[in-house]
Amino acid sequence: MTEAEAPTWQEQALHICAVRDASMATIKAELPDMSGDKHIARVIGVPRLRLTERDVHITESAVEDLVRQLAAGEVTAKEAALAFLRRAVITNCIYELLPDRALGRAQELDDYLANNGQPIGPLHGLPISVKEHISVSGCENTAGFVGWAGRRKDEDASIVKILLDAGAVLYARTTEPQGLVSNAPFTNLYWDTQSNITGVTANPHNRALTCGGSSGGEAALLAFTARDMAQNQRPNKILGGSIRLPAAHCGLYGFKPSSGRLPLMGLEAYCIGSDTIAPSIGPLSPSLGGIKLFMDTVLMSEPWHNDPSLLPVPWASQAAQIHQQEKLPLVVGVMWTDGIVQPAPPIKRALLEVVDKLKSTPDVQIIDWQPFKQNEALEILVSLSLLQKRLYSPDGGRAFMENLALSGEPILPLPAWTVRDQPGIEALDIKGLWYWTRKRDQFRYSYLKGTARLALVPNMDVILCPAYPMPAPVHGTSRYWGYTSLWNLLDYPAITFPVTRVDREKDGQAPGYIPKNDSDRWCYDSYDVQKQKDAPVSLQLVARRSKDAELLQAAEKIQREIGLPFVDCLA
Repeated sequence: MTEAEAPTWQEQALHICAVRDASMATIKAELPDMSGDKHIARVIGVPRLRLTERDVHITESAVEDLVRQLAAGEVTAKEAALAFLRRAVITNCIYELLPDRALGRAQELDDYLANNGQPIGPLHGLPISVKEHISVSGCENTAGFVGWAGRRKDEDASIVKILLDAGAVLYARTTEPQGLVSNAPFTNLYWDTQSNITGVTANPHNRALTCGGSSGGEAALLAFTARDMAQNQRPNKILGGSIRLPAAHCGLYGFKPSSGRLPLMGLEAYCIGSDTIAPSIGPLSPSLGGIKLFMDTVLMSEPWHNDPSLLPVPWASQAAQIHQQEKLPLVVGVMWTDGIVQPAPPIKRALLEVVDKLKSTPDVQIIDWQPFKQNEALEILVSLSLLQKRLYSPDGGRAFMENLALSGEPILPLPAWTVRDQPGIEALDIKGLWYWTRKRDQFRYSYLKGTARLALVPNMDVILCPAYPMPAPVHGTSRYWGYTSLWNLLDYPAITFPVTRVDREKDGQAPGYIPKNDSDRWCYDSYDVQKQKDAPVSLQLVARRSKDAELLQAAEKIQREIGLPFVDCLA
């Protein structure tokens, strides 16, 4: 084909979507007509109207319960794969469905169980999904660029291999934003999952709301299919909260481990190789048990033997103790606000309800905590904004624009600001890169010293704080990301978890509040209890670097002691 005959970017995008539609056609043909569902805003309950009772039971079983049923032969792997495939085609967050691959693998697992009388591994028959840029043998990797169409890998990403070896069944690949860029720090743009390939991915709790990004496709699928397990990555151009915010917006659990814990080989992005902000990969799940199962499965395989970039630290989640002395209480520091953006009423209510219940728990100690004094916090976070602009886009956006030029696709407003146009973005020379990387390390040091100085007790174990200053906002209105990006710069592990839902009676905006700055004004003006009614309300728990197992143990303890979530957001 000559240059004059080269397909337009629109034609290339349509071809990718045609492959997706073909992958879903056979499964979709088995289901009732769904054209009348387009007017429904909250689609969480739609599968219960379109699927059989058996399919609903399978797809809404907790991950840990479904694994037990599969291992015992109460549910076959093929049954589970078909149930999740049927539920997935009802959504609009699929990049590609993998029915032949999934059903073939499921049949192999059923035969293995029948012949050997035991499951093949800890994930025997469990359906899983992955973001599109995580390599799957024989499948395209566009990483959100139209011009990457046709790129294929002939082997699975390391993380996919580990999960498949443990018995998982890969059934779907999900949508992601243009070039994997989903947010813009301290700007008036938005945090969404949108590309020129698949358009906008909506939140299944309310299609007028964002599902977050860049793992928005995974979060939307998980919230909709209810009980599979997904794996997502925050490559280092995906700014603070790519796992956690989609989880928070969709009523899920999302875990960002410390860097160097989980394997990254086989993940595709235009920025692979840059480590100014260390990348990490992590799971989303409808249950905390699913998060723990993922981490246990991957790290018990000792992946550092095959990936020299990983820390050779054994994973002992069952033996991990927050304290060497088990009788010491769990000390929870509560960060009510970061001093810049006041959380909206439902986030405040969730914090108050959780803290009130924890205060009545004998072996939990609550302290009010601020990482720095108010004036120091503002100064440091403003510096942090500038620092992260430098480190997230050290080439001034050049590589991103070159990849858009491969097809001629237009840059979307959010990536344009994030990687190219916002103040402070510039291409760094080698000395500039050294300078800003040193500033990163100095910030980590000063933060650690400040934490020790300002904590009211010497051994604060975890920090409880908002994940986002409000529930999922309307498409195109997201703005502030300070509650997650701080922990990325520090490389602290963090988990978001659902607490409740927006209540129109309880969560109206407090009258008379005067916002302190532009970002605070944005939050105050953007929150609308009517538009965001019934949206999930989530919080975040954070621990020090490399305290990943201890963080999950603390989250499990808090969940068990006070009965989280208070409202089932996926019901």
